[in-house]
Amino acid sequence: MTTTNEDVAAKAAEGLAVTPTRQSWQTDELFEMYNYEEGDIVDEPMDTHTRDGSRDQLNLQPPSDASQGSKEEISSDLAKSQKSLPRKVPHQEPLLARIRRRKWVIICVLVALVVAAIVPVVLKVVNGKHTGLSSGASIATSGSSGSVVVTENGTTFTYTNNFGGDWRYDPTDPFAVGGKAQEWGKRIGEHDWVWGTDLIRGVNLGGWLVTEPFISPALYEKYVNKSNIYVADEYTLCLAMGDKIASELENHYKTFITEQDFAAIAGAGLNWVRIPIGFWAIDVVGDEPFLVGTSWTYMLKAIQWARKYGLRIYLDLHALPGSQNGWNHSGKSGSINFMNGVMGIANAQRTLSYLRIIVEFVSQPQYKDVVCMIGIVNEILWGTIGETSVKSFYWAAYQAIRNSTGTGAGKGPLIAIHDAFQGTKPWEDFLAGSDRLALDQHPYLAFMGDSSPVENMATKPCQWALATNRSQSEFGVTVGGEFSAAINNCGLWLNGINSVQTNPDCDYWDNWASYNSSTVAGLKAVTLATMDALQNFFFWTWKIGESTNLKTSSSPMWHYKLGLERGWIPKDPREAVGHCASVLGSSSVFNGQHPATAIGGSGAGQLASQTHTFPPPSMSPSFSGTQMSLLPTYTPTGTIKTLFAPSFSAAPTVAVGNGWVNPDDKELAYVPVSGCSYPNAWDAVNASLPTAPCK
Repeated sequence: MTTTNEDVAAKAAEGLAVTPTRQSWQTDELFEMYNYEEGDIVDEPMDTHTRDGSRDQLNLQPPSDASQGSKEEISSDLAKSQKSLPRKVPHQEPLLARIRRRKWVIICVLVALVVAAIVPVVLKVVNGKHTGLSSGASIATSGSSGSVVVTENGTTFTYTNNFGGDWRYDPTDPFAVGGKAQEWGKRIGEHDWVWGTDLIRGVNLGGWLVTEPFISPALYEKYVNKSNIYVADEYTLCLAMGDKIASELENHYKTFITEQDFAAIAGAGLNWVRIPIGFWAIDVVGDEPFLVGTSWTYMLKAIQWARKYGLRIYLDLHALPGSQNGWNHSGKSGSINFMNGVMGIANAQRTLSYLRIIVEFVSQPQYKDVVCMIGIVNEILWGTIGETSVKSFYWAAYQAIRNSTGTGAGKGPLIAIHDAFQGTKPWEDFLAGSDRLALDQHPYLAFMGDSSPVENMATKPCQWALATNRSQSEFGVTVGGEFSAAINNCGLWLNGINSVQTNPDCDYWDNWASYNSSTVAGLKAVTLATMDALQNFFFWTWKIGESTNLKTSSSPMWHYKLGLERGWIPKDPREAVGHCASVLGSSSVFNGQHPATAIGGSGAGQLASQTHTFPPPSMSPSFSGTQMSLLPTYTPTGTIKTLFAPSFSAAPTVAVGNGWVNPDDKELAYVPVSGCSYPNAWDAVNASLPTAPCK
């Protein structure tokens, strides 16, 4: 069905379908020793050394003698061979003086020994507390703006946070209370997030653990048009990499997003990150070419970094077996084989096992205060898969997760479902009574086909505010999991590798260095309007990598970090609050009251009457009735995998969890039925339907 731009705008305003995609170091201080010649008499004992909590350094005080003047005078006199100090002839000293003298000599010797032991150890103060002294340096375990952070590999950077945030991380106690992103924020491990009161101001780490050509073009440029493999997505990229896949992708994971990015995100006034991940972080089947498990290693680093800098994580299962939308960020572009086609059910069954594995891990006490939300599928394509099948899978995923975690606040993360680009209104009564089910919308101006000038586009996102407010009240927690400042689809490979840009002004929009002040102001107005309308938001994406061919980055309106530097992203995201009210001349503010069940309150998990089943009674492209029983399926008889935990060299015995929080969850994994043959799970839309079930 053809949808006009006018239809899209009207639907967006009503919450209906919208068109989809896409410090400083302290000076090292050595301690002066005040030595006295034999025979010198000091009538008062020297102050013992103390540790100043604000500087955490040894402070040695010179001996005090009120009869001999100030400390400064004593220090000056000492510099002149201490000749001004009074002397007494030893045999004329009274007994009490000799005792004092000998006591003082002993104290000085002891102090000298202590200082001699300390001086060779260079104590680098990093504006924070320390794990203790070690040969060469002491590593700080906390700090505020201006402190120097020493990373895992020994490199350093200056932590900058103008919002009063701080970082905390003790290598000997890696799951202790963490940092606070901003002064007003909720410290990780100490304060719970309060839905309806606390606002998500977040950013996506797109293109990192699930690669995308337009976000990390240099990674793809090495292989595009370099062999007989047509590289268009991570699937084909992995094929083209061949035996270099492990080194190439790990280098990407290691360098594209680092600990310093997490610190900078907190320093930008943000408090959450949304991290897309592919199912291959857990497992692959058959000859699927993805690199297995390595991305999970970096997901674990992300959890530790997020704890350290006070950020919470929305972990999104971005790429599913068979592809849920046919776009490159689903793992493989082309046909949709998730809940669609001959392998649609089998691919969905695999995904249910993967979701349980992820949720069991992140629900462990070591991780649950950081990973607070999980997305079960990114941008499922309603138009191809169909309403019945989309809702069937959502219901099955909800049941699988809550059967693992239990229901009620604190039992596992929030479960986010994507609105399938239908807007918020069609979801208002979906799974009514469900426990902590959140709705994720991705409204993008860039793909609405509107070519209005930037100053006209700046008010359009405010139309989404009313629908978002209503969804918050009727459905529950509603987030904007993705949006950007883009008003058009200009950018290298934004629409896919070798895609052709149709906007005649793309040369201007891609040349961000030439933006004039009015363009920057217009794009900033778009950003502020969207932030205010969505309320709980995640910008897509934190960074766009440079293109080797262009020698710069493309798609600037999708680049939060660049926008911060150039001005179309606000330095303080709180600037967005009230923006739409000022633009529209009126306001309708969400009152903070979600349905009780939506935040784990009374009645959570007591579903109202539902008509959903899994598998569904029919499925696209045209299966129904007895045909549904002939579709290939997997069997829940396989050994369930668990995700591996991090290891800590400074805390080798710390409890990291076994990957499975609920020992009573004993359901097995979906695996292929022994002896049955299956068509290609990524290319089975038009495969022949079996003539008999394979059990």
